[in-house]
Amino acid sequence: MPGGDRRGDEHLMAAIPVTRSHVRLLPDPRRCITKLYLPADHGSAEGTTRVEKVIHRILALDSDEVTDSLRELRVGFGERHLDLDGILMRGFSAVAHRVPESVELSPDAQRLIGSYFVHEYSLEGAALTNPSIVPAPDQAGAPDGCLRVIVSVRAVGEGHISSIEFRTGLVGPTGDIDVAAAGLPITGDRRPPMFDKAMFTAKLDEMGAGDDLAGLALSRLEDQFTMEHLDQALADLARQEASSNAVQHVIQVMRWLASSNYEITFPQASEVSERVLFPHGPTESRGMEDARLVRFIEPDGSAVYYATYTAFDGFNILPQLIETTDFRSFRIATLNGPAAVNKGIAIFPRRIAGRYAALARCNGESHYLMLSDHVRFWYDAELIQVPTRPWELMKVGNAGAPIETDAGWLVVTHGVGPMRQYALGAILLDIDDPSRVIGHLRDPLLMPVEQERDGYVPNVVYSCGSLVHSGRLVIAFGASDTSTGFATVRLDVLLAELAGS
Repeated sequence: MPGGDRRGDEHLMAAIPVTRSHVRLLPDPRRCITKLYLPADHGSAEGTTRVEKVIHRILALDSDEVTDSLRELRVGFGERHLDLDGILMRGFSAVAHRVPESVELSPDAQRLIGSYFVHEYSLEGAALTNPSIVPAPDQAGAPDGCLRVIVSVRAVGEGHISSIEFRTGLVGPTGDIDVAAAGLPITGDRRPPMFDKAMFTAKLDEMGAGDDLAGLALSRLEDQFTMEHLDQALADLARQEASSNAVQHVIQVMRWLASSNYEITFPQASEVSERVLFPHGPTESRGMEDARLVRFIEPDGSAVYYATYTAFDGFNILPQLIETTDFRSFRIATLNGPAAVNKGIAIFPRRIAGRYAALARCNGESHYLMLSDHVRFWYDAELIQVPTRPWELMKVGNAGAPIETDAGWLVVTHGVGPMRQYALGAILLDIDDPSRVIGHLRDPLLMPVEQERDGYVPNVVYSCGSLVHSGRLVIAFGASDTSTGFATVRLDVLLAELAGS
């Protein structure tokens, strides 16, 4: 079978030996976060809401019932979450205004009330797939010949809502990989960032919302502003201008844009594998999909990690950007410009001739190269590759950030062929002019073997990132949108095959 025999061990494809690792990450439905649960707030005939009815029923319990119920909660959920009491208090805070002012509540009663307005969400209830892999920021203490890595994975839960999780591991000198067990998941603290007025204005113009009313609101803002400043400017606009649909539309669009840009920070003591980027902004309300991580080296030698991902709101997709230096604090921002469309944008790991570069699939089926002076703005795209091989005739795209080699930019690709089967291939781009494709594998590098064919989306191998260590290409890949695996190939053999293609 192409891409591997049915045992899933070392095999030949296009004369390139590829080895699948025995390590496989499977979805764990026990990995849950908590979310607020507020029932539909329909008032009854007597004017009491459902939330208020539940609260009144809890207030009718005696102190022993409250104590016993809370004890049972701690037994059942205390080991499933960090700081269960804090979670219950956040649930209480969401409905505290519904408690009659004359009622004094003990801390236990508050926590019990809060427990009725939170629920568990299984991050990996459906899938754990589409990984990316990068060197970790801190290599201290890594054994000789080993590389510490961070793997991002797409976790898919109830309602097909995707979030971004992380795992840590070691890649050994022979390409073997060891992935550490994940800790209890936490979602961090969200806060709005400091906004740049010029960038905010440019995005409004791109959205067709940069009219005179938006200009009036922006004129009240400094070059750098906060969400609080924006809310004040929009309140002033509403007071100054007669209330109209146009005014309300501008206010809605500007708040929507601001809410789509935010920062997430996790506790210093938390582990990388505990941190989860769960959808917070309106553009990603139905999922954060397929993060393509890259360790980007600035001209001064400093490193920053970027990850492009697909934001989905249930109707539209939008490419967005994650930025971090330590995997503890993350900035999430919209990508801008007419070329920043569709899925699968992957940023090169350094500037080329002083400019940022990225691969994209602007038309949904072919490879494009984008160059820009700013990592968040992409205006122009050049077509560089169309599908030509039988296994990729439906569409072709990158499978993560390009990798710099002596022979050129190595790009692991994905192609979609007959029966909508996904396979991984590779192309080679000129190191100085990446618009030139100088190598293209004739046959797939990796196809789903029998045990990888069945899953949430069958007949798929898909990757969002690979890396090179000790002369081997290490590919992290998802199998049928269900689990995550790893494969390795000798870099010199792969490059030789590309050179002869």
